[in-house]
Amino acid sequence: MKTIFSKVKLKGRQVVLLSVLVLFAAVAEMMLPSLLSQMITGGVTASSRSAIYILAAVMAGITALACIINFLALRIASRISTDFSARLREQVFEKVQDFSAVELDKFGTASLVARSTSDITNVQNFLVMLLRIGILAPMMAMAGLVFSSATGGQVSSVLTISIPVLLVGCGIVILLASRYSVMLRQKLDKINRLFLESLEGVRVIRAFNKQKSESRRFGDANIDYASTAMASGRVTSLLLPVINVIFGVTTAAVLGLGAHYVETGAMEVGSLVANSQYISMVLMSVMMLALVIMMFPTAYACSKRIAEVLETETSIRDGSFSLQDRPLRSTVEFRHVTFAYPGAPEPILKDVSFETHPGEITAIIGGTGRGKSSILKLIPRLYDPLFGEILIDGINAKDYALDELRSLIGYVPQKNILFSGDISSNLNLGKIDGTKQDWQRAAGIACAEEFILKKENGYHDAVAQGGTNLSGGQRQRMAIARAVMKEPEIYVFDDSFSALDMKTDQTLRKNLKAAMGNATVIMVAQRVSTILDADRILVIDDGMIVGQGTHKELLDTCPLYREIAEIQLGKEAV
Repeated sequence: MKTIFSKVKLKGRQVVLLSVLVLFAAVAEMMLPSLLSQMITGGVTASSRSAIYILAAVMAGITALACIINFLALRIASRISTDFSARLREQVFEKVQDFSAVELDKFGTASLVARSTSDITNVQNFLVMLLRIGILAPMMAMAGLVFSSATGGQVSSVLTISIPVLLVGCGIVILLASRYSVMLRQKLDKINRLFLESLEGVRVIRAFNKQKSESRRFGDANIDYASTAMASGRVTSLLLPVINVIFGVTTAAVLGLGAHYVETGAMEVGSLVANSQYISMVLMSVMMLALVIMMFPTAYACSKRIAEVLETETSIRDGSFSLQDRPLRSTVEFRHVTFAYPGAPEPILKDVSFETHPGEITAIIGGTGRGKSSILKLIPRLYDPLFGEILIDGINAKDYALDELRSLIGYVPQKNILFSGDISSNLNLGKIDGTKQDWQRAAGIACAEEFILKKENGYHDAVAQGGTNLSGGQRQRMAIARAVMKEPEIYVFDDSFSALDMKTDQTLRKNLKAAMGNATVIMVAQRVSTILDADRILVIDDGMIVGQGTHKELLDTCPLYREIAEIQLGKEAV
């Protein structure tokens, strides 16, 4: 709680105004039993209709005023909590945007979604109750105790027993219930993760006819969550019976003692009625406060999870070196780089060294899972290496600010992600103020214009979330066009030509080479035919470079490359 309230401050003026309104509402409600006592004593007992009518009108006016004040207070409390949750959600989103791939892998997509939606909503609901009832209940309880002591005398002594018993009973229930709160959030994360997996992999699940097994896996997690929730519910359901029993016994004790004092003449009937009302208000205030406290374990667990996100510092920090002072342009150099993914038992890259130059194409080829894509992820600092250096234009990549470093790079990831909107908005991710001429140029180079022009609305045709209304090859060409829009100094293609036919692949590479100028290109490829004309080919095996050179050189010097080439092109062609 402390962390999120330190990150997002409540607006002081609104809280003060709310407190004043709640105070007025509490005073107004506390006046009613006193007026009722006067009505019974001076009106009913004295048979004075005028006193009854006057006091009834005053009570009606005070009640109407209290209703208006309560409405305003509730509206302000809702505004404060809604504004707080909106700013908190914005901070969580901005924090997640700054996370490196290490932190994203640590939390997981499903957990981050739950923390930024349902967890913040739970904190918002608790804040509403805290601002409204959490301020009102203590005021009413304190005022009720004062007025009860003033009007009831000995009768009020009942509260010295009932209130401690009520607090102890509610405390035990709340303590038991709080144990389930964190557990429930963790189990909800698991449900979200399984649901997200099933949605993202629905085509694979159907293709392998695994609907029943996935339903069974989700069902087990759902039953586990439900059983924990029911256990929590059984504990929390004890709260109201405990409160009602104590409430009833206290009321009976007050009326019994009061009747005795009225009979002996030590107390008037009006004072007894007023005192019983005050005691009811005190007990009601304690009960409302208990309900607020009942929400605390869940809100605390949620706030702790939110604070965990806000307090997590990204492992990749900005440097201070200015792009203007770079000694070189369009160069990338790896010096003895070793890298391992967090939690991996051994490095995926071992002592990798190579260098690229302006206007050159460097290709990386090798078996599956050998570390090809990992090399490319290190260039824009999605991860940092364990050992060694990565030099961009002669300067260690860690010395640049992340925004400036990534402004030099046009990155096309292995999984091509498009965003909901239209074709032009996706292209403009590479260049925010891109014009139609820019779209046409980039789409022409990426061989995407042929299918874009066939769309009903051309560059303004809709793109579904994730680009699901486009084929794999169309998404790949869109992702390449998006990188071309940026006109970067360094192009990084992570197996970005795999979904293209041979003719489109050849045309695209030809267009790219003509348009890249002095930019350098680093690409991962699976097909030898894609990299025949590369200026430099790196052959990766088991995280190490086992061959480096041109196509012809590697055929003579690298057995692994020759084996790959013979398999793909045929021995005779090689």
